[in-house]
Amino acid sequence: MSAPLRQAEIDLDAYRANLERVRGWMHPVEVMAIMKADAYGHGLEPIALAAVDAGIRWIGVLTVPAALRLRAIGVGEDVHLFTWQHDPALDFRDAIDSAVDLGVSNLAELQRIVEAVDQRPARVHLGVDTGLHRDGSSIDDWPALVEAARDAQRAGRIEVVAAYTHLAESSDDDDAASVSLFEAAIERAEDLGVDVPMEHVAASLAGLERKEFRKDMVRMGANLYGIPGADGVSAADLGLEPVMTVTASVAKTKRVPVGTGVSYDYTYRTDDETTLALVPFGYADGVPRSAQGRVEVAINGKRYPIAGRVAMDQFLVDVGDDDVQVGDTVVLFGTGERDEMTVLEWGAALDTIGEEIVCRIGARVNRVYSGHSVEGRVGEYLRGEHA
Repeated sequence: MSAPLRQAEIDLDAYRANLERVRGWMHPVEVMAIMKADAYGHGLEPIALAAVDAGIRWIGVLTVPAALRLRAIGVGEDVHLFTWQHDPALDFRDAIDSAVDLGVSNLAELQRIVEAVDQRPARVHLGVDTGLHRDGSSIDDWPALVEAARDAQRAGRIEVVAAYTHLAESSDDDDAASVSLFEAAIERAEDLGVDVPMEHVAASLAGLERKEFRKDMVRMGANLYGIPGADGVSAADLGLEPVMTVTASVAKTKRVPVGTGVSYDYTYRTDDETTLALVPFGYADGVPRSAQGRVEVAINGKRYPIAGRVAMDQFLVDVGDDDVQVGDTVVLFGTGERDEMTVLEWGAALDTIGEEIVCRIGARVNRVYSGHSVEGRVGEYLRGEHA
């Protein structure tokens, strides 16, 4: 049987197993499952429903529209949906009415939220910048933000749910300094009359390695997808399972003579008479042009390097005299069980991180969900039976 043209298999049982393992590590601290970038390219709705079925009650989705997608498929208000990157033109009314938690970084953002409040207070997390410099209030502006939040809460317009920051994960000393800044900011907030019920500081790496930074909740992303962030640490080392396996099919084969130039610019030439196999998976699908000669794919349990430039829609591999046929499965990355590279190996080969690799997998690569977890609400969603 021929393999699908392009496919990403998402193992929901692996995701849930990772989730349970991570929750065990973090206990008794709460875990927020991070699902930004369409759940790291794995598909937001199925991943979220699987997480909710496993008992997760905090999900981070970056934007309000993503949170509203989850409310629309039946993720109820017993699950808190945290968002923190807001369109400057966004009307917060739907988010507030749907009990979406809103990260707030500045006075203008808070004012827009307060003005959008109708029948229920907005759920707000106050963000403070402790050194990453991409989100949160500056230390200098923090007192004014806290005072405005205090007044809005006393007026019944908002509920301060939490305060948060994000660490740069540059070094132990830098992170410790950032946490000290955060703790000082919390003390200042309390002095100004705002009780902070919950604090969250650490993401995947810091949450894993620095127990003292876990506070009340850890925002856990990459580890849940079987992509550990620590240098030199594999998923197997931590007992995690890669969730995404990407495959394609051999679309064509061609016998060529010695010295044949392959793909654009002839950056690869054959050393012998050989067979070239065409794989319909290009940079439009998430394989960067830099993968030539650095990434290997597996066909019939054997690895072959990408030969020649990666094109928009395909790349070629030199399979020599091996018996490779049209329709054979090509495994780009996965668990390693078929001698294929893992996503961490791809990241190392391409001087990046595994998260970037999975997030690059394009929309025309069909996502197929597997495992016993494809039941209940997940199955209903995949069959189009959700409300």
